[in-house]
Amino acid sequence: MKVADMHCDTIAELYDLRKKGKPASILESPLHIDLKKMEKGDYLLQNFALFVHLGRTERPFEYAMELADCFYTELEPYADRIGIVKSWKDIEANRNAGKMSAMLTLEEGGICQGNLAYLRDFYRLGARMMTLTWNFQNELGFPNRILPGDGVRPPKCLPDTENGLTETGIAFLEEMERLGMIIDISHLNDAGIWDVFHYTKKPFVASHSNARALASHPRNLTDEMIRALAERGGVAGINFCASFLRDEENGEDPRHSLCRDMVRHMKHMKSVGGIDCIGLGSDFDGITSIVEMKDCSGMQMLADEMSNQGFTTGEIEAVFSGNVLRVYREIL
Repeated sequence: MKVADMHCDTIAELYDLRKKGKPASILESPLHIDLKKMEKGDYLLQNFALFVHLGRTERPFEYAMELADCFYTELEPYADRIGIVKSWKDIEANRNAGKMSAMLTLEEGGICQGNLAYLRDFYRLGARMMTLTWNFQNELGFPNRILPGDGVRPPKCLPDTENGLTETGIAFLEEMERLGMIIDISHLNDAGIWDVFHYTKKPFVASHSNARALASHPRNLTDEMIRALAERGGVAGINFCASFLRDEENGEDPRHSLCRDMVRHMKHMKSVGGIDCIGLGSDFDGITSIVEMKDCSGMQMLADEMSNQGFTTGEIEAVFSGNVLRVYREIL
């Protein structure tokens, strides 16, 4: 079953490994994702995010540019195995040639520093999707609130239903739709998500977010959000992080990400918004959970679990790639 995954943090991890002088490459590495593992997992397309932690850099635009250089430096030598895509035609051409596709995405709208020219520069570099926020307030909007832990209790996240997008954030939405850049609401607060619905017309995605009804993490989507996203023609990518799959109090090991829990979220989202609103957004190399499938080479384990739990072959294909490709075809 061909895989189209809307989110991973592999490039940032490779960049850090290189800085530390450790041997690793996009071809083969100890990470969740590399080309050999992707080929074994039957990948069609992987989104590679440029993830920037605003709390660790004073120059987010420059840091993101260094990550972009890492993306191209890593992938260009393997153009016979994976092609960098900037349009729907590129994806089709790679598929027809028997190659995988790599799409450049951005995780943290603050890398643009509120400057639309920077957004256009990233688009010219090939970025075709961007989250408006990560876990920090920026020029565009706000994440859901995070209350610090006290040494005994862990940090707690609370939905923010009050602080919507800024005027700059709304201007970014308009420019992203004009350019043909996919808007990603993962990490955005509740009020900001509803602003995206209000100020946009085209489909958009939650690249790596699950159902809040099953796991209370506020990075997950409420049923109302899932329903509205489905009505818009958008897609939410199932996140493999354990804390996004279930709450700890159900007795399971909080570190383990199990395929049955991923499918549980799929079933719920199907009942709320239909099968067409579900995709994959693993968050590989951005999570510390112990994933049952181990890494991206084991993705077919998830397809098997979906089949065991009653999903048809057509439904599995839709979740694994078809729904995401439908959105990409429309926007790109």
